[in-house]
Amino acid sequence: MPDDEAPPTALVISAHAADFVWRCGGAIALHAEMGWNVTVACLSFGERGESARLWKDGKSLEEVVAIRRAEAEAAAEALGVHRLECFNLGDYPLELGRDDKMRLVDLIRQVQPRWMASHSRYDPYNTDHSYTTQVVLEARMIAQAWGHEPGQKVLGAPQLYLFEPHQTERMGWTPDTFLDITPVWDRKRAAMEAMQGQVHLWDFYTRVAQQRANHFKRNSGGQAGGRDCTYAEGFESVFPRTVDAL
Repeated sequence: MPDDEAPPTALVISAHAADFVWRCGGAIALHAEMGWNVTVACLSFGERGESARLWKDGKSLEEVVAIRRAEAEAAAEALGVHRLECFNLGDYPLELGRDDKMRLVDLIRQVQPRWMASHSRYDPYNTDHSYTTQVVLEARMIAQAWGHEPGQKVLGAPQLYLFEPHQTERMGWTPDTFLDITPVWDRKRAAMEAMQGQVHLWDFYTRVAQQRANHFKRNSGGQAGGRDCTYAEGFESVFPRTVDAL
């Protein structure tokens, strides 16, 4: 990249403190190593609904929030996140008022991402997740509107990738993109291990990455000579992708 050229940018919107790690950490680390500036918007810390071990240890709400914030910051550093924006809106339920939504719109316009990533559109086990993507789609739409805050640089049309939910067969999530994250797996695993409040998920998401690697190999040629891959992440694209050749 020429010295006078601004780095490409991406934006990940995470409902809770650890979601961006489990589901998109490899993509973040890989693009960071490629010279991208990846911003993560963390809407809550998952303090009420995703911190059971801390509550069992007798922590107060303030203590849980502080611990989860520190974990998110450590994970972001491990992944090479350019900017971690913590909205601290609370969870279970996660709710955004108009001002919160406009804050997200402003962030999208500031970042001008080439791609965005967030949760599946449906999640009956955790409605904070699907609610987040509903808000993200709305914010993306507003950020594209010339009549919203005239004079600001409007957003183009970045792809929104939906990262993998916890139980895909119940979410209607159909991946159409597989990303090889083998070169940065150590960084993703380090970020996962920063999430001390959810130790039970470390090995689960390691297995998910290994399974997606098999899908990457098969879809890159399979028995005809697919490219080797040890760890991968899957994504579902929301919008059509344009190409000049197949």
